[in-house]
Amino acid sequence: MDEIADDLTQNDSEPKKIKKKKVVIAILSLLLVIFLILISFTKILKNPSDVSLVETGKIEEEESVEGYIIRSEKVIKGNNYKNGIVQIKAEGEKVAKNSPVFRYYTKGEDELIEKIEDLDIKIQEAMSNQTDIFSSDMKVLETQIEEKIDDIYTMKDIQKINEYKKDINSDITKRAKIAGELSPAGSYIKQLIEERKNYENELNNGAEYISATDSGLVSYRVDGLEEILTPEKFSSLSVSMLENLNIKTGQIIGTSNEAGKIINNYECYIACIMDSERAKNSKVGDELELMIDDQIIDAKIQYVTDENDKRIIVFKIEKDVEELVNYRKISLDVIWWSKSGWKVPVSVLYTEETPIANNSDTKEENKKVYYVYRNRGGYLDKIYVKVLKDNGIYAIIDNYKDSELKELGYTSEQLKNRVTLKLYDEVEVKSE
Repeated sequence: MDEIADDLTQNDSEPKKIKKKKVVIAILSLLLVIFLILISFTKILKNPSDVSLVETGKIEEEESVEGYIIRSEKVIKGNNYKNGIVQIKAEGEKVAKNSPVFRYYTKGEDELIEKIEDLDIKIQEAMSNQTDIFSSDMKVLETQIEEKIDDIYTMKDIQKINEYKKDINSDITKRAKIAGELSPAGSYIKQLIEERKNYENELNNGAEYISATDSGLVSYRVDGLEEILTPEKFSSLSVSMLENLNIKTGQIIGTSNEAGKIINNYECYIACIMDSERAKNSKVGDELELMIDDQIIDAKIQYVTDENDKRIIVFKIEKDVEELVNYRKISLDVIWWSKSGWKVPVSVLYTEETPIANNSDTKEENKKVYYVYRNRGGYLDKIYVKVLKDNGIYAIIDNYKDSELKELGYTSEQLKNRVTLKLYDEVEVKSE
């Protein structure tokens, strides 16, 4: 009986062991599946940061600074500057040498003008009362006056408007003289004309006209620094001198009612105080670019002077000079260099010594060569690339020619199956 009981107990425990093994296997299988899913998911998340696309782009090295505007400009001013200015040439208008730019108000000018205007009204009234005046000259003058009055409403040029006003006044005077000679009331009209002429002579005789000393750009924004910040005085520039001018960056120069100036509109200069290594290594004649108000302008270093740990650099520009007339101090970016091409992060670049690296005559820059790993469907290709320029974050690269690699010591056999990089290829990022 005991043996039978033992056999039954053993037979009953056997299925329990099988069930337990099956459970363990199922759990292990489940864990394996989860592990594989996690690995796949990790790869999905990881891939975007593991590779980088080869794209076209631009890199540059720039430096933000403040600059003082230096111009060739001559202030023009007369004796009657306290009377105020009547502009003949508008702000920013180009003018030829010896052309009138502005004039000063004469004493009692407003009163004289008012008297002349009153006489014009009386002359017109006297003429309108004469219905028996018939003259071909009169008709011509009336037509000219009407046409010029119509034209003047469409004009924007101050000089032309003033010229047309003078012509209209002259035609009105001529018309009045004809009316005075032909009409029965001629003596009265003549008297008004003579009175008007006397006032006009008094007005003109007292006017002081100021002309341009040179050809250039007219401006009435006079700040008193025209003889200080001038190209003839580069040698007097110093850090303390510029800073003691106490000019606010971007401040617009106020308009003067006493004087004007003629500006050389072909070139101007910008003096900047700088202390970067790039600035300290620059030299006269270097060509670069400036960014002013989102505009890229070609520039050249015209003058440099060192003062302690700082350097004053004067840049010369020949474009958009007119845009700077309103200012004496501005913000700008100095673009020391820029390069366009295939742009990649520097983290994709690997280096190795070239086959001729042990040659003592080899130049330092030829001792190492850059390469990247191109990833196509998980297959990696080692590709040698030239680094044309880098700013520490990004680099502009290109493919080597076979001849260039051979100069570095690579054999034809080594280059036999060489592949090259293409735009939009994926390249591996170095793991940290």
